[in-house]
Amino acid sequence: MASVFVAGILGDGSLVAVKRLYKNSYKSVEQFQNEVEILSRLRHANLVTLYGCTSPCSSQDLLLVYEFVPNGTLADHLHGARASAAQPLPWPVRLGIAVETASALNYLHAVEPRQVVHRDVKTNNILLDEAFHVKVADFGLSRLFPAHATHVSTAPQGTPGYVDPMYHQCYQLTDKSDVYSFGVVLVELISSKPAVDMNRTGADVNLANLAVHMIQCYEIDRLVDPRLGYRTEAETKRTIDIVAEQAFRCLQPEQDARPPIREVL
Repeated sequence: MASVFVAGILGDGSLVAVKRLYKNSYKSVEQFQNEVEILSRLRHANLVTLYGCTSPCSSQDLLLVYEFVPNGTLADHLHGARASAAQPLPWPVRLGIAVETASALNYLHAVEPRQVVHRDVKTNNILLDEAFHVKVADFGLSRLFPAHATHVSTAPQGTPGYVDPMYHQCYQLTDKSDVYSFGVVLVELISSKPAVDMNRTGADVNLANLAVHMIQCYEIDRLVDPRLGYRTEAETKRTIDIVAEQAFRCLQPEQDARPPIREVL
């Protein structure tokens, strides 16, 4: 179990957030060490910055200290506590969030000498600052890939609604697993719907299934949040159609049929 809270202000005036993992299981310690190892290697404008941590050997609690990102998560703004029926996130802001998230993933997948697969890409792990710039967070489940490896065989982990179905079925994690999850995020951006909704029926409980069906049947207008101007603004319709096409490619069942994130970007 973990909780995040504002801890205070650093000497330079920066607010910090602290993630506390309770030292009551091997899994907590493993996720703590994994996040420290990975984030200490990475520097990108759209990744959350890790300032420091406690020692797992000498401290009772496992504490990770990050930059504070004040504007909540993308999920909050699309269909959560910060979502507004009267003033939804405008489409240009959503498009910028998609581009910056893809940029962060492209960096992770290309970083040398060992690429990183996030393994839990979702709107709850996309933090937003005051200007709605992206900070991808939560690397507790992420994996460093051995040099030149095409996949890692590992038990599936992640969040229902976002997990690559081939990874779930075959236990083979690749960078295309992140691409699938990013496809779900793209659909959330154009629809304002959550990845899993038990109020939907049958296979449509899973947003990815719903989206693939609608896009295949040329029913994108039924998928898109009507408040975004899809039916009234030509440029909005053009760019949403492009994003929907990319989402469809990302959500292909077979990993080899999905594009690398650099092509999506």
